[in-house]
Amino acid sequence: MVKEQIKTENLNLWFGSNHVLKDVNLTIYEKKITAMIGPSGCGKSTLLRCFNRMNDLIDSTKIKGQVLLHDEDIYAPSAQVTQIRTRIGMVFQKPNPFPKSIYNNVAYGLAIQGKHSKHEISQRVEQSLKDAWLWDEVKDRLHESAFSLSGGQQQRLCIARALANNPEVLLLDEPTSALDPQSTAKIEELCVNLKNQVTILIVTHNIAQAGRISDYTAFMYLGELVEFGPSDQLFTVPKDSRTEAYLTGAFG
Repeated sequence: MVKEQIKTENLNLWFGSNHVLKDVNLTIYEKKITAMIGPSGCGKSTLLRCFNRMNDLIDSTKIKGQVLLHDEDIYAPSAQVTQIRTRIGMVFQKPNPFPKSIYNNVAYGLAIQGKHSKHEISQRVEQSLKDAWLWDEVKDRLHESAFSLSGGQQQRLCIARALANNPEVLLLDEPTSALDPQSTAKIEELCVNLKNQVTILIVTHNIAQAGRISDYTAFMYLGELVEFGPSDQLFTVPKDSRTEAYLTGAFG
């Protein structure tokens, strides 16, 4: 049985007077890949950033509605933002390794929590690099700069860094848009493998990518969630004419 993990209820978001998200009601299912597609500026990345409160960093943000993580409102006054960001990891469009060694990039989040022994951190670093399919490529150069890696390797390092905290959910904001086709294929394959251990929510401009790797797809347009459902259904028999128009390249 498919379990709900994240749910938005009548979610609205403004940047100043700009109403960016409008009454979004979306359910993200556990241990599945959900893709968010839609034309540029439709609110996909803004919605993605609602799930780990990254929009809080923008001064003019106003939010109404609820975002529930297992029935817990992550925007409640009692919610702890650092804990939410540990439980819901994020990887950005361009690889953004820290100016540190490969090892220290992955260990960073664990080290600042101060809860782990050096031995445990080393174990978690190794496991996270293995989970991100990077260990065999870097195990003999862990103390070299992360910037010595290729773009595709840097993005897998950022995935390993997010995985080190054992998140429940992994948010990916166009994680392959800056990568070559070979690196893109590797990250797509990695995502399909990772959904056995973590729920994945991916924003992508690549409709074919969404079709290849996602279990569910959400189509957004002008700040609204137009359609959501199993990917095989949404891509073959979309219910809304706007979804069909987008998928067939009429706009976007």
